[in-house]
Amino acid sequence: MSNVIVVSAHPDDEVLGAGGTLLKHVAKGDQVHWLIITNVLEEYGFSAERVKSRQEEIVEVATKMGFTSTIKLDYPTMLLHPGMIIDMVPKISDVFHQVKPETIYVMNRSDAHSDHRVIFDAVVACTKSFRYPFIRKVLMYECLSETEFAPALPERVFMPNYYVDISEYLEKKLEVMEIYESELGPHPFPRSLDNIRALAHFRGASVGTHYAEAFQLIKFIDKQ
Repeated sequence: MSNVIVVSAHPDDEVLGAGGTLLKHVAKGDQVHWLIITNVLEEYGFSAERVKSRQEEIVEVATKMGFTSTIKLDYPTMLLHPGMIIDMVPKISDVFHQVKPETIYVMNRSDAHSDHRVIFDAVVACTKSFRYPFIRKVLMYECLSETEFAPALPERVFMPNYYVDISEYLEKKLEVMEIYESELGPHPFPRSLDNIRALAHFRGASVGTHYAEAFQLIKFIDKQ
């Protein structure tokens, strides 16, 4: 059994990018923790009804995924900027020291959404081996509607080099994704169930499995 944490800028990132892999962790008996950095808040223009429905979605997703814990930092969604990193790092650090994850899943560093990019920098600041000796592996995941829309610059492109066979877990991933009804749309909308399945099919075909999720490994420490 190992401790795993998945970092979401917004609820739905975790299912889109790593849902099948996280379900596989849970099935193996791993403790999977969910860190959500932003939230919808009334003071930033969201209705009380939407705030309530979002919290209900989070609870339902966490239950269906089998997460061990859900931690919310409640930064305002869509308003993150690099100046917030100095405030964000100590909070993420506290979570990491509490959970002691061996494996961290985080959004791609060059996603189109600025929230993703800011959070990536804050998370990576909390992976130094001399301060977080329990961390063994750090992986970036791709997030439909963000990763593929980022500028394809050579130094920033998402380069998958780590694949997880999720053939047994894809249908459950799609079922959980349907909880985020407001985030889905019909094909060719990027976050359609058809597109989620198609990406998993393509990633699986790349490595000889039916369905897979792809990651970019940015750190691996073998202490066995």
